[in-house]
Amino acid sequence: MSQVEDSVAGNGVLSDLGGKSYQELHKPSSEFASRDEYLSHELQIMQPKRWRPNLPFKDYRFEFEDTIPAMAGTIGKIVMVGAMAAAFAAPLGLGEAFVLENVRYEMIIAGIIVLLLSGFLLPTSNLAGTHGPLIPLIPIVVAAGGHPLAFGVLIGVFGIILALFKGGSLMARLTSNGVAGGLLLYLGFVGTIGQVKNMIAWAEGIGLPHIAFVIIIATIVMYALLEHWQKRWLAVPIGCTLAGLLAFALGAPFEFKTAPGLPPMNPMYWWGENTGWTLGLPDLKAFIVVFPFAVLAVAMWSPDCLGHQVFQKISYPPRSERTYMNIDDTMVGCSVRQIAGSVMGGANFTSSWGTYIVPAAIAKRPIPAGAVLTAVFCIIAAIWGYPMDLAIWQPVLSTALIVAVFVPLLEAGMEMTRKGKTTQSAAIVVFASALVNPVFGWSLTMLLDNLGLIGDKQRSRDLGLSGRVIIPLVGFIILCLSMGLVGMFPGVPALLPQFRV
Repeated sequence: MSQVEDSVAGNGVLSDLGGKSYQELHKPSSEFASRDEYLSHELQIMQPKRWRPNLPFKDYRFEFEDTIPAMAGTIGKIVMVGAMAAAFAAPLGLGEAFVLENVRYEMIIAGIIVLLLSGFLLPTSNLAGTHGPLIPLIPIVVAAGGHPLAFGVLIGVFGIILALFKGGSLMARLTSNGVAGGLLLYLGFVGTIGQVKNMIAWAEGIGLPHIAFVIIIATIVMYALLEHWQKRWLAVPIGCTLAGLLAFALGAPFEFKTAPGLPPMNPMYWWGENTGWTLGLPDLKAFIVVFPFAVLAVAMWSPDCLGHQVFQKISYPPRSERTYMNIDDTMVGCSVRQIAGSVMGGANFTSSWGTYIVPAAIAKRPIPAGAVLTAVFCIIAAIWGYPMDLAIWQPVLSTALIVAVFVPLLEAGMEMTRKGKTTQSAAIVVFASALVNPVFGWSLTMLLDNLGLIGDKQRSRDLGLSGRVIIPLVGFIILCLSMGLVGMFPGVPALLPQFRV
């Protein structure tokens, strides 16, 4: 990665390009024997520039394949921000109108920031999405007196500090294939099972339990056929369309409810005493309460980013390393987006955008073009309103998440654990993650793996003292302390009294 980082930080041109620009090296798709060869060539000739303008058609092009991750990312964004806003609204006594308006507000904020950063200034920064693992912790934060503005600002500050010290890429380098593969397997399996259960519960709730079975079977057959035809990147639009049409044809109720419009755009409305959140501005206590959660949230970024980068590594052709998502740049993008969004009044807490980057990697597309389309789709959905209703309809939602994120996670995990001494580490990650959470599983197994107790012993010897012992041990202790403070260990009371049940 050092060669790639140096080239991106410098003039963006590697020796294998002969000093020519992207425009000079670009060829029309008609000159290639297959679409796959054309897309691979596009990745190999791109020269992303950090903190300098990257312009459409000059530094990258738009392709039909970019619409697929953009669509998947928009659907995932609506769903995840809705879940995040609802998790805050319930304990604060805020109604459905608050959730809807804040989601629309966040979609516009996300669109503008994604356009500026991932589409223009930081083309190797993955889009800043939503931090799903934080959702179950939000009621605890609210009950203890935490404030969403304090929470968001601290996450952004800690994220910038970690990125400046290149902590994210360091942790990625210290994570073996076995540890990373096991983490992907766990996340993919748990996510797939969860969405299947959600689909079944939805079908039973409307009195048509057979619909879930029909949709899931159809999705499996569709995915297998697309895999056979090497068109798996089409799984999101075809899967969502198929699921929606089948559900409606079999009698599932659906109607559009969200009319076109704009949410309140004034941050003072959202942070007023009697409007928006009805919380006013945070005090010092609010920052103290959310401190351990903010540390934990940023600590979760490294395994998240690592898992997403893996898809590019296994999908992109050789000599396309310049276009890999840069983990530290992604953390900068997430931090900037978090601070800006929280100050403006949004309910989102961010992390690397999985529902975008996974299908983008499968489709062999770089980040910036799809980022621009995602930004446009998010803003259109927020203002138009009706697409938001369709995206959160359970059959469409579950199908999108299964085929765009969770099944590809399983595939990538199995791919990473095929070779070398990886199965022990992978199994321990799954075991430890099931005990507490994926952050605990990742940090514990990375420590054991780097110490040479499991996995590849030669790799452990090559890491040196800091990589083998000091960094993994310090990281594990910090994470365990953060989790212990807020009571995340099963059966162990929280160290801080205000978090004890």
